[in-house]
Amino acid sequence: MELANKVAVVTGGASGLGRATTEELLARGVSVAIFDLNEEQGTAAAAELGEKCHFVKVNVADEVSVKAGIADVVATFGAIHVCVNCAGIGPASKTMSKKGPHSLELFNTVINVNLIGTFNVLRLAAEVMAENEAVTEDGERGVIINTASVAAFDGQLGQVAYSASKGGIVGMTLPIARDLASYGIRINTIAPGIFGTPLLRSLPDNVTKPLIDATQFPKRLGNPNEYAQMVCTMVENGFMNGEVVRLDGAIRMAPR
Repeated sequence: MELANKVAVVTGGASGLGRATTEELLARGVSVAIFDLNEEQGTAAAAELGEKCHFVKVNVADEVSVKAGIADVVATFGAIHVCVNCAGIGPASKTMSKKGPHSLELFNTVINVNLIGTFNVLRLAAEVMAENEAVTEDGERGVIINTASVAAFDGQLGQVAYSASKGGIVGMTLPIARDLASYGIRINTIAPGIFGTPLLRSLPDNVTKPLIDATQFPKRLGNPNEYAQMVCTMVENGFMNGEVVRLDGAIRMAPR
C-alpha cells in the first residue's frame, strides 16, 4: 500500500515510539489521528505537527471511548487505512516477593491496557477499513501494525504481566491475519528491543548500560525513527502479513 494520501490512527501517538511513527507517517503524506490519554501532550503534538495531524483523547481499553475516537477520525479524514498500536504500560512486579504475591489488580490492568486495548482498537479500525475501496491490485483495504516487545520472548524478572500482555499480541497476530484476509486487511507485529524513548533516556547509566551491552550490534539504544521506518516498510510491502519481527539489534535479555 502506498502511504501518500492515506489516513492512519496511531495509539500512544503523543510520545515515544508513537510520536516518532506519527512524524514519519506525516512526512510521507499520511493524515494521522493520534489516540492518547494525555490530553496536554496530544493537543500540543497536533498543534505542532500541522493540520494533517488530529488529536483525539481515547482510552484504548474502553469500547465507548474507542468507538467515539474512530467515528471522530472518519468524520475528520473520511477513512482509516492504517492502524498502528503503540499505547502501552510496563510496571514491574515479581510473581512472588517479600511483599507477597503479585497484585492481581496490577496484572489485570497491564493485560487490559496492552493486550485488550490493542485488540479493542484494531477490531474497530478493521470494521472501518473493510468499507474502504481497494487501494491495490490485490484488493488491499487496510494495514494494522501492533507493538509487542522482546519481553514476549525473553522477559526479565518482574516482567510477568508485561511479558504476558506482549506474548498475547504475538500470539494473536496470525489468527487475526487469517480472520481479516477476506477483507483485504493485513496485520503485522513489531517486537522492539531497547529504544531511546524519553522515558528510557531519563534512566541512569547503570540501568541502560547493561541493556546496551546485551545488544549485539549496533551497541546503542534503538532510535524511535527506526521503529517508525519499520512501520512504513510493513505498510508498503504488500506480501508481508501475519509476521512478528524483532527489531532489537539482536539483543537477548538476561534474567535481570
